[in-house]
Amino acid sequence: MNDAEWAAMVTVGRIVRPHGRRGEVVVLSESDFAEERFTPGATLHWRRGEAIEPIVVTSSRSYDARWVVGLAGLESIDDAEAVRGLELKIPTEALHALAPGAYYTHDLVGCRVETTAGATVGTVGEVMFGAGAPMLVVGAPDGEVLVPMVEGIWQAIDLGTRTIVIDPPAGLLDVNRRT
Repeated sequence: MNDAEWAAMVTVGRIVRPHGRRGEVVVLSESDFAEERFTPGATLHWRRGEAIEPIVVTSSRSYDARWVVGLAGLESIDDAEAVRGLELKIPTEALHALAPGAYYTHDLVGCRVETTAGATVGTVGEVMFGAGAPMLVVGAPDGEVLVPMVEGIWQAIDLGTRTIVIDPPAGLLDVNRRT
């Protein structure tokens, strides 16, 4: 597997830290299908140094809004510590089809954001999740703008043209600007 193939894969989780002494790790899930992604027998991929390798899940359980996962070959706390911070990815072919109006985060990154009036806001650099609605972090010429992904603000998403059209309330783009 090469760098381009790695970049094309989708991140489903990140290893946060070791858990216990037997090589298990705490994983922060970035998937809506975490139970399936981290089920024993599932194959994920990670990049250790220059090597991109498949890794098999040997055990898993939900724990405090994260996952405790056993991965083949990790037998000790030292093994688990050595993989701290690694991304866990899957090929795009392994993604589920989504319902109409639902989008994968990676599909939104790189989309141009414009208003219904035709003004360009910028390009989506990431999608933030936390309390409340997901926020598009839109790179603009004078900093970043946070745009909530809520009904009434976003009007259309066209993945074919990589465009998101929004109708922001007056002042929203100024108030949510980060310089």
